[in-house]
Amino acid sequence: MTARKYRHYIADLTHIKKCVLFSVSGEAQHLSNLRIVLMGYRGAGKSSSGNTILGREEFDLKTSAQCVRRHGEVADRHITVIEAPGWWRNHTVEKSPEILKQEILLSVSLCPPGPHAVLLIIDVDSRFKETERKAVQDHLDLLIERVWSHTIVLFTRGDSLLDTSIEQHIESEGQDLQQLLDKCGNRYHVLNNLNRSDDTQIKELLEKIEETVAQNNGCHFEIDRKILQKMKERRRAEEERAEERMKRMKKQRDDIRSQMSDAQNLSDLRIVLMGYRGAGKSSSGNTILGREEFDLKRSAQCVRRHGEVADRHITVIEAPGWWKNHTVEKSPEILKQEILLSVFLCPPGPHAVLLIIRVDSGFKKTERKAVQDHLDLLSKRVWSHTIVLFTHGDSLLDTSIEQHIESEGQDLQRLLDKCGNRYHVLNNHNRSDDTQIKELLEKIEETVAQNNGRHFEMDRKILQEMNGRKKAEERLDKWRKDIRSQTMSGDDGSDSWSLGSSAYGSFRSRSGAETVFSSSRSRDSSHTSYESGNIKRYNSIEFPPDMSGDERSDTWSVGSSAYGSFRSRSSADSGSVFSSSRSKVSSHSSGFGSLQSIPESVEHSETKRTFALPKISKLFPRRVKKDDKHEEDAEKT
Repeated sequence: MTARKYRHYIADLTHIKKCVLFSVSGEAQHLSNLRIVLMGYRGAGKSSSGNTILGREEFDLKTSAQCVRRHGEVADRHITVIEAPGWWRNHTVEKSPEILKQEILLSVSLCPPGPHAVLLIIDVDSRFKETERKAVQDHLDLLIERVWSHTIVLFTRGDSLLDTSIEQHIESEGQDLQQLLDKCGNRYHVLNNLNRSDDTQIKELLEKIEETVAQNNGCHFEIDRKILQKMKERRRAEEERAEERMKRMKKQRDDIRSQMSDAQNLSDLRIVLMGYRGAGKSSSGNTILGREEFDLKRSAQCVRRHGEVADRHITVIEAPGWWKNHTVEKSPEILKQEILLSVFLCPPGPHAVLLIIRVDSGFKKTERKAVQDHLDLLSKRVWSHTIVLFTHGDSLLDTSIEQHIESEGQDLQRLLDKCGNRYHVLNNHNRSDDTQIKELLEKIEETVAQNNGRHFEMDRKILQEMNGRKKAEERLDKWRKDIRSQTMSGDDGSDSWSLGSSAYGSFRSRSGAETVFSSSRSRDSSHTSYESGNIKRYNSIEFPPDMSGDERSDTWSVGSSAYGSFRSRSSADSGSVFSSSRSKVSSHSSGFGSLQSIPESVEHSETKRTFALPKISKLFPRRVKKDDKHEEDAEKT
C-alpha cells in the first residue's frame, strides 16, 4: 500500500469512527465548554489562529515569553484558549530558555482540569524537514508522551494552498511531516486566518476537537501532577532568588552612586559592543545613538560611530560576532584580530565593553565557553569593565530579568559573576523610551567608578603576540620611514608621488607617469598598523622603498585590489604583475596577519637592476582552486 493510499485509508477509517461515536452517544459529544492550548514554533501563526477561533483580536501578535489566556463564545460553546510561547523553529529543546520550557508545562494547567485538545500550529508555506520535526517533538514531549493522543495539527496560511489540497501538500512534503501526523493519529485541519468571515472552518475545527475527546473516551488531557508540582516549586524558588538578586543589585548601585563625585559624570563615553552573531549588536548600537548608524547586515570588520546622547558625546565600536556555540579555536584569525582592534579604535580605550546576549534563547555551557574564550583575547582584566546587555527585552513582558537569570541556571549566573553582576536589559523595538539608555549610561559611569575612574586598556604584549614577532614589526616601521623619506618624495622637482584611495580601491600615482588603480570594483580598504602605541590607518599597502625605482624611465607602483595585490612598471616593456585574480584581501592585513610574512630584505642592484620582491601570495595566502589554475599560469608568464 502506497503512502497516499494509506493516508486515504486512515481518513476513511477516521470518518467511520466518527459516525460510530456519534451514533452511540449522539448529542453527548457536543461539548458546551471547550479548552484549547495553542503550541508551535515562532511565526507559525499561533496568535492569529487564536484570534480567528475567538472571532476577534484577543492575542497580541508580538512574541511573548509567557502564556496568554483568553475566552469567548463561539458556535454555542464557551471557548478557553491558551497560547503557549513559541520556540525557534529549528531549535531543539536543549537550546530553548528554561523559562520557555516552564511556560509550556504551565500552559496545560491554566485551563483546569486540562485542555480538550492541543493544537500544534504549522504553516503550510514553509518547508517541514527533520530539524523542524525534532524541535516539535522535543518540546511537546515535555508534556509526556500521552499528549500526542490529544494533539491536532493545525495548518495555517491555508490561503497559500490555492487549488492544492492539504493531502497533496502532506504527500509532497515527505516523511518528516507524515511521521509527525502519524504521532497525532492523523488528525489535522487547515485554517485561513485571512478569511475570518468563513465561520465554517472554525465550526469544523471545533467538531474535530470533540471527535478527539471522543477518541480519548471523553477525557481531556491532564499532565502528571508530580511533574507540574515539581516545576511550580522550582519556579517559586527562582522567584525568591530573583527578588534577592534585585535587592542586592539595587544596594550595590546605591553604594557606588553614593561614593561617586560630580566629576565622575563623564561627558565623553567610549563603548565597545561584543557578542555572538544575531545577538543584536547593531540594533543596540542604533538604540544607544538614537538613530540608524549601524547596518544590520553582518560585517567582518569593526565599525565606529559617534553621537550626542543625554548630554554626553558617545563613541560606539561594534566588533564582528562569532558563531554562538563556537569556541575561539573555531573562529577565523581575522575575527580575533578585529576583536583586538576594537578596543584600539576608541583611544585611549573603552570605558565599558557591552557583552550582548539575547534573553529569548537558551544560554548553556557551550555559549558561556564561547563568550569567555573570545573576551579572554582581551586579557582577564576586561571582565572588570564588562556589562552584560540583554536584548529582546520586549519578549520578557511581566517576567523580570532577574527571574530569567535565575531560571536559566548556573552558566548564565557564572558569566554574570565574572562581570561583577553588572547587567542591563534593552528593548530595541522601543527607542522612544530614552530612560533605558540613560540608565545604561549611568551603569557605565558606575563601572568606571568601580575601576577607580579608569578605562579599559589592553596589554600591548598581547597585541604583539597576535601580530607576530617583534622583529617583523620593527621591519615594518623601518619600511614606513623609508617610504616617507624616499619613495613619496620623488626623484626631482618634476616628478612627485601622491598616495590615496578611491571608492574602488587604493592607488598611488606619480605625475608624469601612469596612475595605477587597484581595482574597478573593490571597496575602499584601510590598512592598520601600530606606531608608538597608537593606531594609524593608511589607504594603501606599504612597501619597501627600493620598489620605487631609481630613475624616471623605470618606475614602480604598488596597489591592492579586491582580487589581490599588484605592482606596475611604467616602462614600455613592463606589465602589471598580479598575485591572484580571486583571493580576498583583509582590510587590516598590514596590521596583523601580514607581519609574519614580511620578507627579510629587499635587494636592489643598480648594475643588474634586479629586485628581490616579496611574493604577494605569501603576504596574502589563499587556497588555490582548480578553476583558477589558468590564471596562475598567466602569472608565471
